[in-house]
Amino acid sequence: MGNAQEKPPGSGGGGGRSPQATAGSGTRSRSGGNAEKPQTRRAPGKGAANGTQRENSPAGGQQEQGSPAVDTSYLDAPAGALPPHLARLKNAGNHLFKHGQFGEALEKYTQAIDGCAEAGIDSPEDLCILYSNRAACFLKDGNSSDCIQDCTKALELQPYSLKPLLRRAMAYESLERYRKAYVDYKTVLQIDTGVQAAHDSVHRITKMLIEQDGPEWRVNLPEIPAVPLSVQQQHRDKPISAEVAQVRAARAAQEQANRKDALFTLLKREGNDLVKKGHFQEALEKYSECVALKPDECALYTNRAICLLKLNHFEEARQDCDSALQLEPGNKKAFYRRALAYKGLKDYLSASSDLQEVLQLDPNVREAEEELEVVTNLLRQSLMDSTAHTPRV
Repeated sequence: MGNAQEKPPGSGGGGGRSPQATAGSGTRSRSGGNAEKPQTRRAPGKGAANGTQRENSPAGGQQEQGSPAVDTSYLDAPAGALPPHLARLKNAGNHLFKHGQFGEALEKYTQAIDGCAEAGIDSPEDLCILYSNRAACFLKDGNSSDCIQDCTKALELQPYSLKPLLRRAMAYESLERYRKAYVDYKTVLQIDTGVQAAHDSVHRITKMLIEQDGPEWRVNLPEIPAVPLSVQQQHRDKPISAEVAQVRAARAAQEQANRKDALFTLLKREGNDLVKKGHFQEALEKYSECVALKPDECALYTNRAICLLKLNHFEEARQDCDSALQLEPGNKKAFYRRALAYKGLKDYLSASSDLQEVLQLDPNVREAEEELEVVTNLLRQSLMDSTAHTPRV
């Protein structure tokens, strides 16, 4: 979940609520986000969270003798300025959250928050992360009200911290408090314009508010805070984690694929329309652009073969049909159009063979029957002409 909370100036504070059973309360939210996790690891060590020398299990219990060894090295990873026993609680919470155990993770974060208060730890950044992570658990369990409280506490500790803002916005939206959600989403986008979830939510909520309040919907909005330029610059300069980089790369790849699909669909539709109008040269160009985008789509080659046949480019048409048959060996259209290409090339024997292949695949193709009769006559005439011009010995 990344141990990288935003670091705007903020004041420290400790304390926290006791663990709560939250699975049945509140409204189920769309997404709870990911709780932060440390970015570095160190060698495994003995657990000290409970004052014992035995290793703790990921859920916080002690490993029984004779059971398979469990890797708990993640518990000893550094966690900001937290002392080891509190860092272990936070790391255990991160592990549990990652594995979907949100109630157990919530308990670990609560123990860590209470432990900070008891130890007099005044680390705004670490406390902000703990509150933000616990808020993610509340959100996942559908407890939007407590999520909002924890996010607000996190933002008091570290103003303009991105994840608490985003989680609070989601919680507001789940409670249908759309104006407050809108403000938080817009604040998030001042900090990072690349948060697609915020863009999508702003668009969705804007439509709801227009329907609800009419053209003057903006008048009823709370004031949207202006994020200081120093905070925006700090966020831009902050190195992103490998996890975030991977998500961004995947999103960029998906967006590129979507653009490619949209262009392909447009070009193919234009090619089909041009064929219907008899503009075969222009249609050929459209299909060629499609082939460059998706060279493994069989229909492109059979469609382009039509254009080539109409333009009397029989050899190129044959090659396109060959390509189609490599992709789909039983494609009737490819066999039929290759037969027409062979006919144009006066290779009547090959044309006859392809037409018979079509009829073997589907005996009801009337065009193939008629064309086979024509090609058979041409083949017979060709053989007769060849015999007539062959000198007798």
